[in-house]
Amino acid sequence: MCILFIARDQRKDFPLIIAANRDEFHARPTKASHIWSSHPPIFAGKDLKAGGTWMGVTRSGRIAALTNIRQPDKERQDARTRGELVVNYLTHKGSNPQFHDVLRRRREKYNGFNLLHGTWRDLKVYNNESDSLLSLEPGIHGLSNGALNDPWPKVSRGVSALSQYCSESDTLSEDALFSLLKDKTEAPESALPDTGISKDWEKRLSPIFIQSDEYGTRASTLLLVNRNGNASWSERTYDIQGQVTDQVTAHFQFL
Repeated sequence: MCILFIARDQRKDFPLIIAANRDEFHARPTKASHIWSSHPPIFAGKDLKAGGTWMGVTRSGRIAALTNIRQPDKERQDARTRGELVVNYLTHKGSNPQFHDVLRRRREKYNGFNLLHGTWRDLKVYNNESDSLLSLEPGIHGLSNGALNDPWPKVSRGVSALSQYCSESDTLSEDALFSLLKDKTEAPESALPDTGISKDWEKRLSPIFIQSDEYGTRASTLLLVNRNGNASWSERTYDIQGQVTDQVTAHFQFL
């Protein structure tokens, strides 16, 4: 998962809105969102190469999502797969402080990541590079391949669009939120972040929705939770041309 936009307590009808894109190489095999046979059962997509996932939930109300931190000079081939972190949280049987203690003790086993995790009432973001744990305060947040709310052009663009939508729309439209996630606007070269990759790749990765022959946005996911804890999950899967090839919807009653 490469970008998430989160609205927390910005609407009375839906106190939590998560709109997320998963960016990945097109050749990497993937299974769309489904119920896993784990305990407790997870609802998530699955990376069929390494066995993890980028975003998922449980019926008890746990939520987790992952973004990688882009720092090619620090990438290690022997690192553990980051996708297992989402699974680890969703199946964790102990307390959150216990989970955070394990995260911190094992943080160097993984390449850079942000892990959004918690419940719809209480979400936190852990960054293993800075060893920081931040509570997600009420507001509109963006999380991409840097720190929480880093002002990368696509982060700022999505945060602004979601903020405007939450404040101006009387009802919540999934199509409107999917349109926000399908924004292919490239950032001007002068505004590109310097993450250690070529300027050509920085520009190619600068839109909210990435489209190229080898790498791009593979799926968009919406998680909407209303004030009664009723959650809806909607996921659209895309091909190389950015066309929808599959759609999954599910509904849960969170505790």
